[in-house]
Amino acid sequence: MKLHHVQVSMPRGQEAEARRFYGEAIGLHEVQKPPSLAGRGGCWFRAFDGEVVVAEIHLGADDPFVPAAKAHPGLVCASREELEATAERVRLGGYELSWAERDTFEGYIRFHTRDGFGNRLEVMTPVQP
Repeated sequence: MKLHHVQVSMPRGQEAEARRFYGEAIGLHEVQKPPSLAGRGGCWFRAFDGEVVVAEIHLGADDPFVPAAKAHPGLVCASREELEATAERVRLGGYELSWAERDTFEGYIRFHTRDGFGNRLEVMTPVQP
């Protein structure tokens, strides 16, 4: 068994903000939703390693919307440079960014951020020896 995707809630009609955070700041690639699901709102994003999908986040419209306070996806960057570049894009995008728990997960360096809707996201990379 393997994980296919993580679903994150968003307010209806806020796809542009989802694209700004998950696409521009985080660096994921938007993919088209299947036609049978497109009318529900929201959008889907993927990360690739070459042509292999390595992460997928689906944003689904919830009405009423309530952001997840603690639950969150965790994305792994390939290097410290990629982690720092991602953090810089998040910062430049004006999103909340915290390194407060940078070294609290053994074997990883990480930061936490919140999308434009208040949902939490963790971005990490393995500590290089």
